[in-house]
Amino acid sequence: MNEQAHSHLPGSSSLLQAADTTRTADAADSHIQRLAGSWAVLADLSFADLLLLVPLLPAGGPALSFSVAAQIRPSTSQTLFQEDLVGSVIAEKEASLPSAAWREARITRGEVNLAGVEEPVKMSCIPVRRGELVLAVLAKISPLHAGRRRSGELERVYIQLSDRLSNMIAEGVFPYPGEEIGLGAEAPRVGDGLVLLNPAGEVEHISPNVVNALHRMGISANVIGKRLSDIGMKETAVERALSLRFPVVEEVECRPDVTVLMQCTPLLSAGELTGGMVLMRDVTDLRRLGRLLLSKEAAIREVHHRVKNNLQTISALLRLQARRLKRGEGSVALEEAERRIRSIALVHEILSREPGDQVTFDQIVRSLVHMAEESAVGYGGVQVLVSGDAGEVAVDIATPLALAVAELLQNAVEHAFGAHEHRSQRSSDAAPLGGEKKDSAMQEHSASTRKGHIWVKLANDGNTVKIDIRDDGCGIPPDLDISTTTSLGLSIVRDLITSQLAGTISMKAIEATEVDDTGTSNANHAGTIVQVQVPTGPSTHDLGLNTYG
Repeated sequence: MNEQAHSHLPGSSSLLQAADTTRTADAADSHIQRLAGSWAVLADLSFADLLLLVPLLPAGGPALSFSVAAQIRPSTSQTLFQEDLVGSVIAEKEASLPSAAWREARITRGEVNLAGVEEPVKMSCIPVRRGELVLAVLAKISPLHAGRRRSGELERVYIQLSDRLSNMIAEGVFPYPGEEIGLGAEAPRVGDGLVLLNPAGEVEHISPNVVNALHRMGISANVIGKRLSDIGMKETAVERALSLRFPVVEEVECRPDVTVLMQCTPLLSAGELTGGMVLMRDVTDLRRLGRLLLSKEAAIREVHHRVKNNLQTISALLRLQARRLKRGEGSVALEEAERRIRSIALVHEILSREPGDQVTFDQIVRSLVHMAEESAVGYGGVQVLVSGDAGEVAVDIATPLALAVAELLQNAVEHAFGAHEHRSQRSSDAAPLGGEKKDSAMQEHSASTRKGHIWVKLANDGNTVKIDIRDDGCGIPPDLDISTTTSLGLSIVRDLITSQLAGTISMKAIEATEVDDTGTSNANHAGTIVQVQVPTGPSTHDLGLNTYG
């Protein structure tokens, strides 16, 4: 086989020969996808590697080469191919059997020599049909000695079933049109257990693994020649599959402690029902694990819910205590503590609804924004605009980061739009366009009633969460340095970001002539921008609020 790039794989148009409608092409793609989703059973029954071959149609001449579009290895036998063959090409000299199957729409068999395989191999090439169209060729490849050494009853039944399924593929009835292939990793395979039924639904063959499963269900009777219902098993899936002539999947609880997944496939030949193939998998342990996970998630949600309730109770008590105090440093400190506790409670509230190791940080930001806008009512109102997407972050990052964002938003509300005297002084120093200065009282009133704006920009590139918080307020003093400030709020933010989250933070004034990301000029008002960057790797620190006394 010659290695080729994936770009050599043909599209739907080349698969369909003369087909030229989008509907037909979509149906063909769907048929191929269903085959690739259900052909594991054929590989196991055949004790063979399967290759899905699509033709590389030549510009002229009868010869064909084929590209490997998909590959699967058997779980019942050793594979012949250790490497991945998808994208490789079977050259013309190796492609006589698949070429005949493609052109003549019939199953071809023979011995071939393949590049990369030391000994000759057996190859069976099955035309993959849908209606009158041959869409591809399915090649079964196994060692020459495979048929000579497998002479047991189980191997004989498997090979016969493989031939019956191969004929159904060549007739265009397998995989079944409209069949949903959605079991994924849970889908039972031949090695899990197989039951072969006759057209009446009576058992013709049963694999040893099914016998073991029946023993776990408390069924020890001989089942050959009997229906599954005769031995005490529900066989709704079998009855429906044989009557509808369509595959049926059903999960059966045979006993309170035993759960079996059954997949029944009717076997057809020339349109006539010839029997049924039932794959059975004992999923008891999987379902028990699933119930344990659900129970654990429910417990985690309840814990977060109770933590949130307790934090909200503490927050309410602090708020009541602050209201009883006269306005001063004591009441302000209690209000700040109450707000910080409420910020942490927001994270637990979201985790109580969406348990897991990750939390959608945008939801937290929206709640923090609502808190900031509520607290800004006394400052003439502040509009907070959020853009971007912070994505999901780990829980141990979300809590301290939420606390930091809450502090920065509150800092902007209180200091950018609450420092009336500072703003009025700045305004009185500059003459308006008319050439005369306004009365200072009018200046202060205008400043205090102007609605401010805060822009929050979020980004997450998978390695770093970036948060920019910008306002159009009064700006910051020129000597303010966040790396050395002794302000309690900014100290909390700095230490949370740099120490606990191993991130970076910067704060700078915006000049009145700068233009923001939306193209809006800050000609009338300057402001402040805070930029935070936090790596999304797991944090090794605790919340550590005791750092601040």
